[in-house]
Amino acid sequence: MFSFRWNGDKKMQIKEFSERTGLSDKTIRFYEEVGVLPPPKRLLNGYRTYGEADAERVKFVAGLRRLDFSLDDVSEILAMRDRREAPCRVVLGLLSAKADEISQRIAELSRLEKDMRQLYSLGLTFPTDDVDGKNCVCHLVSEKA
Repeated sequence: MFSFRWNGDKKMQIKEFSERTGLSDKTIRFYEEVGVLPPPKRLLNGYRTYGEADAERVKFVAGLRRLDFSLDDVSEILAMRDRREAPCRVVLGLLSAKADEISQRIAELSRLEKDMRQLYSLGLTFPTDDVDGKNCVCHLVSEKA
């Protein structure tokens, strides 16, 4: 994504902009609708046109989204940029918070994996034809709830 060089002041319609940025037409329109992208300039026939500033903005948005920033986070950061305020501290804070969330989620998933493997091992010692679920792995699963 975004491996192209901009050709001066060239303006593109949505199809070419989509192809060059790797975003679908639908995503571009959605970003406009929610205010992540400003309303594009339009030709006399109503077609949208995009320029270098739009490409740079979309590149930044795509980077934030890849890092799992919410659209609210993205909007806040872009609003700061639009007001000519440096959003770097906000971005750093969000990066730290998101990294902490990921660490916590990894720990939770590790515990879950351990529980599942224990249930699986224990479940192998029970019959697998208990329709009522009273003397099989299903009983163990119910106890974990």
